[in-house]
Amino acid sequence: MPFQFPTTRRQWLNKVPHATLLFWIIKMMSTTVGETGADYLNADLHFGLGGTTAVVGALLALCLWGQMRASRYIPVLYWLVVVCISVFGTLLTDNLSDQLGVQLAVSTGAFSAALALTFIAWYRRERTLSIDSIVTPRREWFYWSAILFTFALGTAAGDWVAEGMQLGYAFAALLFGALIAATAAAHYLFKLNTVACFWIAYVLTRPFGAACGDLLSQPAANGGLGYGTINTSILFLATIVALVAYLTAMQKNVAPLKADV
Repeated sequence: MPFQFPTTRRQWLNKVPHATLLFWIIKMMSTTVGETGADYLNADLHFGLGGTTAVVGALLALCLWGQMRASRYIPVLYWLVVVCISVFGTLLTDNLSDQLGVQLAVSTGAFSAALALTFIAWYRRERTLSIDSIVTPRREWFYWSAILFTFALGTAAGDWVAEGMQLGYAFAALLFGALIAATAAAHYLFKLNTVACFWIAYVLTRPFGAACGDLLSQPAANGGLGYGTINTSILFLATIVALVAYLTAMQKNVAPLKADV
């Protein structure tokens, strides 16, 4: 699907981007950064899980405050929140597993239930789960709550498959990649509901991106390619920055629409 800019006032004021190809590329890479970034702060910089969680949580709160104050979609601000919430969602699962000893299967079930409850509450209040109608603060709070649980759930599910079941990062990447392809086929070939397919794909891209990140960064002894967390994080962060800069430049070429009279 080609990248398109909004053509109506209601769409222009929507606080999140349309789900285009660039959206999915940046989102997948943000999940990889979430995995490698959390590992880098925790292990390489010796922040520890507690310190890393505190630092990322504070940064997320700051970026989310700016995002909530904005009156429309701003690429830099939006994707800063996504990257921060990706790291924070990873840390939620890591803290449960490493600090509290919660099994990954239990975490997967718990975050699945939390996400389902968020969707139920969101739909009961707003009668929609569409990302094309995030035009009120309440809808945006529901949106970011769902996003947080998708990252935490994706982390738990991905780690459960790759590490808990000892199937490896390459297998996990292939498995979740195949599930994403199946979701796309269900939507485009069998016309499965657009909103349902979006959220299914959003959950699946988290473990897919994380598995790709671990495959690249982990040493060969752990089933990875040994490029390291620093190199992998820099590579994907640089790509995200370049794509977001492109989106920002393209958006500036579109004049803001006047309010409806």
